[in-house]
Amino acid sequence: MEREPQKIREGYLVKKSSVFNSWKAMWVVLLEDCLEFYKKKTDKSPKGMIPLKDGSVSSSVQDFGKRMFVFKFSTVKQQDHFFQATHLEERDAWVRDIKRALQCIQGGQKFTRKSTRRSIRLPENVNLGALYLRMKDPDTGIKEMKIEKDKKIYNCCFNGTCVIDWLVSNNTVRNRQEGAMLSSAILNEGYLQPAGDLSKNGAEGLAETTFLDDPEAYYYFSDSGFYCEGNSSDDDVILKEEFRGAVVKQGCLLKQGHRRKNWKVRKFVLRDDPAYLHYFDPSGGEEPLGAIHLRSCVVTAVDDVPEARKYDVEGNLFEIITSDEVHYYLQAATSAERTEWIKAIQIVAKTGK
Repeated sequence: MEREPQKIREGYLVKKSSVFNSWKAMWVVLLEDCLEFYKKKTDKSPKGMIPLKDGSVSSSVQDFGKRMFVFKFSTVKQQDHFFQATHLEERDAWVRDIKRALQCIQGGQKFTRKSTRRSIRLPENVNLGALYLRMKDPDTGIKEMKIEKDKKIYNCCFNGTCVIDWLVSNNTVRNRQEGAMLSSAILNEGYLQPAGDLSKNGAEGLAETTFLDDPEAYYYFSDSGFYCEGNSSDDDVILKEEFRGAVVKQGCLLKQGHRRKNWKVRKFVLRDDPAYLHYFDPSGGEEPLGAIHLRSCVVTAVDDVPEARKYDVEGNLFEIITSDEVHYYLQAATSAERTEWIKAIQIVAKTGK
């Protein structure tokens, strides 16, 4: 009997339509030999399948403007498929597992997670993901600042010179030229984002190098609490007070609508101090569809939700009751994920203002 392909990873991703120039949240499953995507998690058969053999995957995708954390899978027939994750670590995990699956197909091996860790190697043994975590370390990493420029205030950011100084002082590079090259790779991978016209011109190829070793070029960490205040002439988003907290957790969940009681995939971002849970349309749009103030809220696991079964939504449900007694019903993909969300929200609700 032929062995069933091993399921390597699954979860919500936003997929670009191959027919229309649109993006839609899908349930995606990575098997040893293919990528399957479903309209709903509960569907029995996939809406489509992408074979992995002789394909390639890339996380250096800069084709979609503000759409971040996109990766591309190209088939042997030179068909490009684009997927968007909710955050950086999720995108890197998908790309890492797809790369390992491709290596296993080429070598005729069975997929193993142990060998996945060993395969994370870039030229000259530079691991950009690990380097990014070091750069973000609150004690030894790059210090975030509040910078005033041209009647605007950039919060939680830093300039290009600070990045190169940090790389040189930590013996990560031998000189500033190498530092600029490495920083460009970090920027291209989406770990850093440009803030302001000068750095954006560099990122868009309007300067000599992608990353600028310049005290007037501003950058910020992709998952930071960056926001810009003042009259902005560029595309920096002016965020409200409730966005100033640090990101604690983020990802896709199913949410029940308040009026129609239907269920839709939403991207959730949990922040502390102040304690808010914002939710977005995962297929696009920077402005949140809504915000849940978590201060003094109650969050618990529930077995059933009224009218949920009509939409094939069962299991891994939880409820948030705000201080003003508004009820929100959500569904996680797995029991473990539900537990993680509940614990994170409980901590934020107690400690955040």
